Amino acid sequence: MPWDNITSVEPLAIAFTALMIILMLTVRREYAPIPVLITAIYITLGQVIGVFGLHFTMFRVLVLFGWVRLMLRGEIHIRKFNAIDKCIILWVVSSVAVYTIQRGSFDALVNRLGLAYNALGLYFLFRCLVRDMSDLNRVLRVLCLAVVPLTLAMIFEWATGYNVFSVFGGVSATSVMREERIRCQGSFAHPIMAGTFAATTVPLLAALWFQNGVRKWLPTVGVACATSIVILAHSSGPATAYIAILVSFALWPLRNHMRALKWGLALGLLSLHLIMKAPVWALIGRLSNVVGGDGWHRTELIDATIRNVDQWWLLGTWYTAHWLPFSNLIEPGMADITNHYVVQGVDGGLVTLALFIVLIVLCFRATGGLFRGIEGQPLSMRITVWAMGAALVGHVMSFFSVSYFDQIVVFWYFLLAVISSLSNLSFSSVNTALGDHEF
Repeated sequence: MPWDNITSVEPLAIAFTALMIILMLTVRREYAPIPVLITAIYITLGQVIGVFGLHFTMFRVLVLFGWVRLMLRGEIHIRKFNAIDKCIILWVVSSVAVYTIQRGSFDALVNRLGLAYNALGLYFLFRCLVRDMSDLNRVLRVLCLAVVPLTLAMIFEWATGYNVFSVFGGVSATSVMREERIRCQGSFAHPIMAGTFAATTVPLLAALWFQNGVRKWLPTVGVACATSIVILAHSSGPATAYIAILVSFALWPLRNHMRALKWGLALGLLSLHLIMKAPVWALIGRLSNVVGGDGWHRTELIDATIRNVDQWWLLGTWYTAHWLPFSNLIEPGMADITNHYVVQGVDGGLVTLALFIVLIVLCFRATGGLFRGIEGQPLSMRITVWAMGAALVGHVMSFFSVSYFDQIVVFWYFLLAVISSLSNLSFSSVNTALGDHEF
């Protein structure tokens, strides 16, 4: 394939990415994740460099230079290789193998290798760079400011219907409309992705309110901007995730009774499933009647996945157009699968789906274990860990409404890596690592 056919980079994107590369290679380790995160926030996936038929988006370029940094500076260091690390590797291997066998083509292998590059490259890069709570807090302080220009751009998009990020390609210049309201998306591939990024970032930024030495205006600005993005996206998925995160924080007084609460929730859902005329996941459709969106579609998608389990459980399936009345216009032969869990099964079979769920369970378990390990310690520590769990809840809820397909994956793997890194810290390490620094 000719170079010109697969390379599309604007001079402004080149300059921005070059600056981020310089920062990646020169800043202190604690700040090294920031160039990757900022690139994911501001450069669309329309900016691509082609190398021998392989597509490198700008955040992938930053990942490459991130690993160059790790090797040059001897920073490839993981305190302890834990269950989360092993599970994400197994999930990637299963995803690559099953999808390639299912499609039976070299293009399918290249596609899955891209997934592997994103998942393992980002996850272990962040694992090596973020080693304690102090590192995490430094990154979050910068993110509080980084979301401000994005918010201003999306306010402009809401006011004019023009998306300024369209100059980078990959997003439309004209904003999407729903119910005569503009759905702002900024640099993200869809308004749902923009809103999900903001919603799942809110709890982490909010945790800075409780950190000693942090000026309170900083998290106030960050949370206000992230909340504004959720509203401007005008999407039910991010709104639902945001509500779930608020509920998670509201459960703080019950923090010592979480085991009973989890079992109560499970039994409650099971009871509803038994007494409702419709399956319990029909509640997704009921919720959409309140917050808006296509909840009926997502409910029917889960129904269709269960009805057709024989078609995908072993090696996934490449044809789902008959599952739903509406097909995917981008990928012929496939239904419009707006559910990240369903995508795991369709692309990778039951084993891949199971590994993905186990990965989430391990992260919840790690967060809970860390929270119990710092019981009785300063509020700032416990709130930070609680916020990580709340952010994970937000992603888990979002997976029911959308399949992650753009730079939102950067922030998903960042959260997984942070949970994994901090779960390895001993009590004394956590206590020492939580530094108090002015910004």
